[in-house]
Amino acid sequence: MSTLNEYLGQKHEAIAARQARIAAGEAGPRTLTARVRAEGRSGVRRIRIRDFQVISDSEADFAGYDLGPSSPELQLGVLGSCLTHTFLIQAAALGVSLESLELEVTGTIDPRAGSPGFEDVPIYPHGLRYAVSIASPAAEAEIEALREAVERNCPILNLLRRPQAIAGEIRLNQARAPAAVAAE
Repeated sequence: MSTLNEYLGQKHEAIAARQARIAAGEAGPRTLTARVRAEGRSGVRRIRIRDFQVISDSEADFAGYDLGPSSPELQLGVLGSCLTHTFLIQAAALGVSLESLELEVTGTIDPRAGSPGFEDVPIYPHGLRYAVSIASPAAEAEIEALREAVERNCPILNLLRRPQAIAGEIRLNQARAPAAVAAE
């Protein structure tokens, strides 16, 4: 049976190969793309990234069908996934042995946000926290160095802590006029 530490050995080799490609000038910036389409009668959002897709939906009290996580829930999942992966990367890079790793991200969202009397309540998830459970024979100082490396290097954690401007545009495609109803 494969263990997490065996995977960390593979991760260590992949990191070394990646660093060699970077040093050789064979790796550089790349554009990331996610396409999202609102679907017909349900309003479900189909997110397509490379050859993968994820469904996002709202709960019933927001005219959804609860067919997938909401956007705020996905954001917590994205943060959790990135933190977990960064823990694995940094454990491999630092040679920290991990027997298990589990991470939970929590936050608060209030549907009353922006309503009269709740104008100061954020409309976005807030009070974000993560808790990581690690089983490791490593010393406490090694685990603390691991946490510091993760917090320094996790792309999504740092994006949320230091947001950037996001440019937007509308590309208007003229909708077809509804077909005329035949007179009876």
